[in-house]
Amino acid sequence: MKRLFRAVYGLAIVAGLAGLIASAVRAQPVREIVVVPIEGTVDEGMAHLVQRAVDQANADHAAGLVLDINTPGGLVSAAFEIRDAMFVARVPTLAYVSQRAFSAGALITLSARKIVMAPGASIGAAEPIPKTDKTVSALKAEFAATAQRNGRNRVLAEAMVDKTVDAPAYKRSGAILSLTADDARKAKIADAVAATLDEALRAAKISGTPVRVGYTWAEQLARIATSPEISAILLSLGVLGLLIEMQTLHGIAGTIGIAALALFFAAHVYAGFSNGLVIGLAVVGLILILLELHVIPGHGFAGALGLVVLLVSVVLAFGIAFFFVAIQSISIAIVLTIVAFWGATKIFPESAFFKRITLTAAQGPDYVASSDFRQLMGQSGVAASYLRPAGVASIDGKRVAVLTEGNFVPAGTPVRVTRVEGARIFVEPIAPESLAPATPS
Repeated sequence: MKRLFRAVYGLAIVAGLAGLIASAVRAQPVREIVVVPIEGTVDEGMAHLVQRAVDQANADHAAGLVLDINTPGGLVSAAFEIRDAMFVARVPTLAYVSQRAFSAGALITLSARKIVMAPGASIGAAEPIPKTDKTVSALKAEFAATAQRNGRNRVLAEAMVDKTVDAPAYKRSGAILSLTADDARKAKIADAVAATLDEALRAAKISGTPVRVGYTWAEQLARIATSPEISAILLSLGVLGLLIEMQTLHGIAGTIGIAALALFFAAHVYAGFSNGLVIGLAVVGLILILLELHVIPGHGFAGALGLVVLLVSVVLAFGIAFFFVAIQSISIAIVLTIVAFWGATKIFPESAFFKRITLTAAQGPDYVASSDFRQLMGQSGVAASYLRPAGVASIDGKRVAVLTEGNFVPAGTPVRVTRVEGARIFVEPIAPESLAPATPS
């Protein structure tokens, strides 16, 4: 009987301990896997995101940190920051190449301890732009050191940067190395090939709940504003504002234009594409344009030089490596500006608000070739813009296009209509003495 009692008592203790252990296991929370999207152009906004994600993963003792990569490349300096951040991660790290990891994206991929690629994905093509002996040598060393740190073939990493490096099994002589997913696995650059992120996590033996981190509003704004399409719109707004300001001199269009250009340059500086020198060039260009508008108008040299300097600063704002992207954005901006300026001249005069800041061209009930301005003959008004010799004058409370006989007339100068030829209204400045009240004799 005692034996039976002891056996039952022992079983009860074992069952209790098993229950406690099971409860503890069930109560233990499932750790998160921090997933960082590496999509689009590599820039400073992306570097900020990765640094935040690494800090979060370290602080929360996450199950792992995953870079979900699909990028054609970008700023090498930003890639260095991401690589350095990955090196200080105290949790397992995985780079999953869903489509491509080219240029700076290849270095970011190599910084992870585990690499898994999707079928059809590729990695490599990291030749620097501009390509000089110095930049090639420096970047090749960074790729080699990064690969070697994580136990990968340094020669193949170097071949992604320098076409003179020999890798006959994977590239022809004189070409930059790019590897498919299967070739990367054979070459021990990638650890596995997986069709989905979940499969990649299982291949890397990382278990937990994937949680994607997102960009802050400042990081997102910088990334959006530096895209070629948005950059083109901002440039178009800037140029269009300056063009309208040259015609109206109301200050509203000029303010909008300068604000758009300021946002364009500020976003590119924040994203790491440009620096203070580019901002300085842009300011010099704007100052020269303002000098042409308000201080030494009529000569054209200051305005033309200002436009050239501003154009150079725009190209430099994208960075030399993105020269063709800059040309693309500038081309889009030119087309948008022309279309918008044409549309403004067609639509805005029909608006009651814009009638006050655009030219008046009153028509009769039937269509006529041009307005009849003969009633303005001999009337006086004020030059609303610089007349060089064409410009805008306010006569009888209306803004009309006028011409001088070839003289330059500053804005704000009293003028008188001397002759009218169809739609052409000729004016001359009124001498100060003719404005003075008559002195009684």
